[in-house]
Amino acid sequence: MSYKFIELFAGVGGFRLGFQQAGCLPVFSSDWDKFSQKTYEANFGDKPSGDITKIQADTIPSFDILTAGFPCQPFSTLGDREGFNHPTQGTLFYDIVRILKHHKPAAFLLENVPGLINHNKGKTFNTVIDSLEDLGYSVKYKIINSVDFGVPQKRKRVFIAGFLDNSLEFSWPEPTVTEPVGIGQFIEQNVEGYEITEYYQKSYLFKKDDNRPLVVDASTTKPVNTLMALYYKIGRLTGMYVKDGPTGLRMLTANECKAIMGFPKEFKFPVSRTQMYKQMGNSVVVPVIAALAKNIVSTLDSRR
Repeated sequence: MSYKFIELFAGVGGFRLGFQQAGCLPVFSSDWDKFSQKTYEANFGDKPSGDITKIQADTIPSFDILTAGFPCQPFSTLGDREGFNHPTQGTLFYDIVRILKHHKPAAFLLENVPGLINHNKGKTFNTVIDSLEDLGYSVKYKIINSVDFGVPQKRKRVFIAGFLDNSLEFSWPEPTVTEPVGIGQFIEQNVEGYEITEYYQKSYLFKKDDNRPLVVDASTTKPVNTLMALYYKIGRLTGMYVKDGPTGLRMLTANECKAIMGFPKEFKFPVSRTQMYKQMGNSVVVPVIAALAKNIVSTLDSRR
């Protein structure tokens, strides 16, 4: 049996890649961003539905597992709405709740930034967990670092897993590597077109002698820091650049970004470089999702 899953706030399909590796079958996806839709369609052959707030739950095909890397921006007052029937209404998380309530799938997997746990003095996260438990789900959460799953990137994210059958025993996946993987083996050589001008390097990036930004090359044996969606803005503090190219310094290539995020090398980006950086920075890390999906499938299989 192949478990059917849906992907909300799908981006370019990171959850899909991971759950397909676990043998699951995608039946629905949604994302409002037209550039993400274009990349998704180029790789999977179907275009995600648009704005989830405008999609009725009963129009979504039946499924076993809901996945979502839900946006965290709309949570400014979540957790303070005491006495309301729907304390999450007005946020995109509410759409996850209403779809879970309508379909009652066997399981779900959600992803967000670790800061969600302490947002609004913990009230936000408590409301998220309470809302899921009120639907009858047994809920667990854990912060997972992608560097433990074989990608050359330190990237912490909180994952929330839930099961409708409260008797099921779910275990989080164990790390797949014992030592961090370095970025050096994925660095391409003699790349042109990604260079940063010498003037910009001197006037901004290296205006201070503080070991910033991070510079890597083919000999680097350590993983990089978190790839940000704003990478295209060439920041000094959070940026990471490659010692290579006509000016001696360049930005990451598409292939290097794919390696950092655990995407297959053949994954296509029919969009601008700026959009590619945004899409990779906003995505989930595929090997992490694949490991989680495998454990969710084995947990559901234990019912038989």
